[in-house]
Amino acid sequence: MLTVSELAKETKATPDAIRHYVRIGLLTPVRNPDNGYKLFNSNDIKKVKFICRARGLGFTLSDIQIIFDHSSAGQSPCPAVREIIQQRINENRNKLVELNRLQKRMDEALEKWKQMPDGEPDGDAICYLIESTN
Repeated sequence: MLTVSELAKETKATPDAIRHYVRIGLLTPVRNPDNGYKLFNSNDIKKVKFICRARGLGFTLSDIQIIFDHSSAGQSPCPAVREIIQQRINENRNKLVELNRLQKRMDEALEKWKQMPDGEPDGDAICYLIESTN
């Protein structure tokens, strides 16, 4: 049995992350009757390592709970995993499109601003450069 800090060290997670996983129900430690410490077993090591891998692939903690629920119910979580990651891929592609649009607006603004003089506060304008953009 491992304490929070021992589990964190074993899995290269932070103790705060371990405590958070307990708070939200991803981990369910037993309590040491002598001192009340939370104690974890080898299955918890496997779960924390899984959480870290899944987070590295873009899965949220809510997604991971769904995966755990399927698995603990004896159902293959693989269909849900495929569906979730497809959603994340679509979300990322949409974010990339928006980021590219933002980058273009920023590039265009900077080019325009290079030709403009510095504005002086006159009580009407906050920053002439930003206010000159569409």
